Amino acid sequence: MQTSESSSRGKSLLIFILGSLTALGPFSIDMYLPGFDSIAKDLGVTTAEVGLSLSSYFIGISAGQLLYGPLLDRFGRKKPLYFGLCLYILASAGCTLVHSLQGLVILRFFQAIGSCAAAVAAIAMVRDLFPVEQNARVFALLMLVVGASPMIAPTVGGYVTLALGWHAVFIILGGLGLLILLASIFLLPESYEPDVNMSLKPGPIISNFLAVIKEPQFYTYTLSGSFAFAGLFAYVSGSPVVFMEIFHLDKTVYGWIFAGLSVGLIGSSQVNSWVLRRYRSDQVVKVAVIAQALTGILFLVGEYQGWYQLPQVIGLLFIFLSCVGFANPNTSALSIAPFKKHAGSAAALMGATQMGIGALASVGVSLFDSHTALPMVMIMAGTAVMSVVVLVIGRRQIKHPIVMHEGDDAIVIH
Repeated sequence: MQTSESSSRGKSLLIFILGSLTALGPFSIDMYLPGFDSIAKDLGVTTAEVGLSLSSYFIGISAGQLLYGPLLDRFGRKKPLYFGLCLYILASAGCTLVHSLQGLVILRFFQAIGSCAAAVAAIAMVRDLFPVEQNARVFALLMLVVGASPMIAPTVGGYVTLALGWHAVFIILGGLGLLILLASIFLLPESYEPDVNMSLKPGPIISNFLAVIKEPQFYTYTLSGSFAFAGLFAYVSGSPVVFMEIFHLDKTVYGWIFAGLSVGLIGSSQVNSWVLRRYRSDQVVKVAVIAQALTGILFLVGEYQGWYQLPQVIGLLFIFLSCVGFANPNTSALSIAPFKKHAGSAAALMGATQMGIGALASVGVSLFDSHTALPMVMIMAGTAVMSVVVLVIGRRQIKHPIVMHEGDDAIVIH
């Protein structure tokens, strides 16, 4: 009995550390959002232009994940992770000293390069440490930790910005990076033996990536999941303008609304584990992305017609984010399910695709300075519709899909 309890505690600690690694990037995004107007005033730019520092972060995460995938397969999971976390800490320190928008944009890019090592390593280690049939459940638990970010980070960021200034936010982020680094060194096991035969030359790396890309189940669920997730990026990028400029809410109120909306994302990701007891992961994805697309279209039509005030906007965002919470754990698990040997490369490609499409969505919102919610809502609706289109077309190419069910079996459908 003690052994079972000890094993359960060890598993919970492991999931918490992996979740913290995954949450580092989102926390770095959410915590400085309430300070957008303060940053804009200090640097002499507009709030929309400050959004470019968010876009550069998304671009850095996308590019960096392709770098870390081969490194994680060649050197094991922990050494590249240590390098990335050290880079993150140094870049965070640099952000506390910056005095120009250009400097902030560049440092946020390197901060992202560092943090994405944590995200890729965490995804690969889920595939290493847990049976494939448990992956969707573990990803849902990771999202529970990740979900604490939008609940805690904007609220804390708002109070810190008011009391100490926005530079202090990056001091806290650097401290979090240091704590996660220490936890990774002393509490996280090495889950993958370094592959000395893994070449780091461009040719073999590209060949490994191509082998992953050619798997229909991978590209279908990675692309569909990435478009579904991109709506979240559009919301994160556009929400400071929508809530603080259009609806004239102060930093702390914005932080509380942001936290409240995250309940939809977190709650649905946890309900997902219960739903998987009765339905397969591919069935859940189908319903989730269709519901997300319909919500996005309704949101766009109403916003264009001027139907909505603050309560309606919050309600539609809550539903939209809830759909993301159902789709993301399942598309992630389905994407990497076919892989064991190249799990690091698969995780990197999945993350790079997700962040790349998300970065484009974020940049799209930042480029518009219309002082309306339309840019954000248009991109949210458009990416949601694309998710459905990709899923419908891609599923026809999958001959023998591997799907997850909470009956503790990975099912191969013939």
